[in-house]
Amino acid sequence: MKTALWIARRFSFARKRFRVINIISAISLAGIVLGVSTLLVVMSVLNGFQKLARDLFITIDSPAQIVPLAGRTMKVSDNILQSLRAIEGVGSAEPFAEGEAIMATREKSELVMVKGISETAHHRLMRQTHTPRPFFTSETIAVGELLAYRTNLYPFREVKIFSPELISLGLESLSEPYLIPMLAIPETSVSSLFSLQKVFDDRYVLTSSLFGQKILLMGQGEYSGIDIRGKEGVLSGDAFTGNLREWLACSPLKTSVKVRTLEEKYNNIFAVMQLEKWVSFSVLMLIILVAALSLTGALAMTAIDKQRELFYLRCLGMEKPQFMAIFIIQGGMTGIAGTAAGTIIAWSLCTLQQLYGMVQLPSKSAFIIQAYPVNMQAGDFIAVSITAILLCFLVSLYPARKAALIATSRSLDLKTN
Repeated sequence: MKTALWIARRFSFARKRFRVINIISAISLAGIVLGVSTLLVVMSVLNGFQKLARDLFITIDSPAQIVPLAGRTMKVSDNILQSLRAIEGVGSAEPFAEGEAIMATREKSELVMVKGISETAHHRLMRQTHTPRPFFTSETIAVGELLAYRTNLYPFREVKIFSPELISLGLESLSEPYLIPMLAIPETSVSSLFSLQKVFDDRYVLTSSLFGQKILLMGQGEYSGIDIRGKEGVLSGDAFTGNLREWLACSPLKTSVKVRTLEEKYNNIFAVMQLEKWVSFSVLMLIILVAALSLTGALAMTAIDKQRELFYLRCLGMEKPQFMAIFIIQGGMTGIAGTAAGTIIAWSLCTLQQLYGMVQLPSKSAFIIQAYPVNMQAGDFIAVSITAILLCFLVSLYPARKAALIATSRSLDLKTN
């Protein structure tokens, strides 16, 4: 193998008689460099947009939640919250009340999503969004801007908001009068409008957890779930979720609740983002494949150019597998060099974009950020590098086999003599 590596290196860097071989080899190498660097940059930008979307979601939602397996509510006690907060990596565990409600004004009504959050979660939201004033009070609501525009809402406007279950209770009260006291429709006013993320801005109404329970007809101590966030500096990834699932497996609640991640809650949105990323991977990998296929011609022409040298090597006792190894290694060296150069270029461009935001978004007023976001992931770099190098080795098999046939053919003896 050392001999084959030495010879392959000589064939790759020694001066060749035919200039066309140099051109084809340079095109192959440049294609691999361009393909790898472009693919990694595109994947990193798509990761950046996915991370941006995730960061916007966790302004209101949390990276992980404890939610009931069946039904819409669960009992939450102080002991459960203290137990969750004691888990390694957990920074906060706050109950929330979330569900659909009907919001009505004199002009129109709309089906909205109400989320009642605790006072602690409210203060965290204010810090995260750099908002000096509270979004809502104990008996008022905050409405997403898109929803407010659609329903003609503005601060201090009076609205009625109630659970759809109130309608079914009204029908039942016709035969059961004791239900009538429960039929009071909550009235409130809009404290503020917010703009956080399109999903929230288009449909969500925020309020206090107690008022949320009142709107959604929940009993005392009943909530829709528990928002769980990591401590500062703790990544809310698989390890964080794994700790929560381990806690739940040992908890008596394991038969009634489950751990739900942000990606599971908004599966459709994140699944589309992942699909876009891997479709881009497949399409841009074609650039690398075309460059690798041009490597086939370069290796075949090298075999023709080095016929005399191949004859001498055969006279020294080289066999067919050794000749194949020379050209496979030569193709692999080109793949490794091109992949390494492309990876370095991609890493440099992404780092510069992260630090200085060199490439700006087309319309700064239409986006909440000014430059394309970038998020480099080691898994992407490893996957692209392995795939590119593997392709170069695979396309080297055919010319290596042809070169071995040329080196061991009888016609080579006659040409040499």
